[in-house]
Amino acid sequence: MDASELRRSFTGFFEERGHELIEPASLIPHDPDLLFTVAGMVPLKPYFLGEESPPWKRVVSIQRCLRAGGKHNDLDDVGRDDIHLSFFEMLGNFCFGDYFKADAIPYAWEYVTEVLGLDPAHLWVTVHLSDDEAAAIWLDQGLDEHRVQRLDEENLWQMADTGPSGPCSEIFWDLRRDEPEGGGPAADPDRYVEIWNLVFMQYELRADGTTVDLPQPNIDTGMGLERVLAVLQDVPSVYDTDELAQLAVIEAAHGDEAD
Repeated sequence: MDASELRRSFTGFFEERGHELIEPASLIPHDPDLLFTVAGMVPLKPYFLGEESPPWKRVVSIQRCLRAGGKHNDLDDVGRDDIHLSFFEMLGNFCFGDYFKADAIPYAWEYVTEVLGLDPAHLWVTVHLSDDEAAAIWLDQGLDEHRVQRLDEENLWQMADTGPSGPCSEIFWDLRRDEPEGGGPAADPDRYVEIWNLVFMQYELRADGTTVDLPQPNIDTGMGLERVLAVLQDVPSVYDTDELAQLAVIEAAHGDEAD
């Protein structure tokens, strides 16, 4: 599956399930708390907070993102590992009070295992320590209990120092599938790559560190296109995927012209 096919596959899957496909927003957000659009939920923030009434209950998008500072700062990792980029595309499905964990988790599992065809034997998930509900739903999908791991702050998501927040659940792929089974992302994070983050957005984080319930529970998910492509194409890094490998070809061509 190449990048164009993955985009069509993801948006088509959720459009078939009642999600409206929306256009990506600008990289420069209207939000004063952020330098750049760092996630697909950024342009949707007023709907999550109840400040505006959303035109739709469910949406799907492919959002161009840039992370170069603040809470979502990946610059220290770019070039040091095989999975981080400062600029990337985020695939996401969202809803505003229409469905919650009981639908979001099965949607994600169906898409990853049945549409993308990833072997469940090499998938792991994490949930927040307190999130018994999410853990139970994952087990209902057929995961072995030891593949559903509990983490603390790693499974609490927040947009910035203030704003929407909530517990999250992440899906991981085993990068060393030819070796004996490992201990999961909680034990050996370098062996597993996070491919999708499902945020159960329930709270608003205030400047004093306290939280209040949002007007309604929401779903906010994010899947890095380039990272998933690396998994699907079985290449060692995001830079080897069909999408980014083109840059090397272009650069080489310009180099030849300069010579």
